[in-house]
Amino acid sequence: MTIILIVEDDVALSRLYKLILETEGFQIIQAYNGKEAVDLYKSQLHKPDIILMDHRMPIKNGIEASKEILEIEKKTKIIFLSADATVESDAISLGVKKFVKKPFLTKELIHEIVEVLSLQEIISIT
Repeated sequence: MTIILIVEDDVALSRLYKLILETEGFQIIQAYNGKEAVDLYKSQLHKPDIILMDHRMPIKNGIEASKEILEIEKKTKIIFLSADATVESDAISLGVKKFVKKPFLTKELIHEIVEVLSLQEIISIT
């Protein structure tokens, strides 16, 4: 089963993502700020297949958290979710796989997740 780490400080939004993605068959783990995400990532024996990373969060923002996680494992698949389009180039330059601008349609998010997973499968086959 595909494991997705949702990193989102808005509890209601995080619950919504969780509900939608569990309905699609994904296993969900959650963090509510960037520091918690990094700590959780480090502690996981089986790393998440994809991380959905918010940008503006308390303690540590999404750029900082993504940078730390990618320093641990550069192949980590991160989809950056933010209403702040000004951070898109920063996120992409770090190595995140996709940038999805909030607000977005549920089907758009699912499409991006499936696309990143498909790329992962193609890369591992070759």
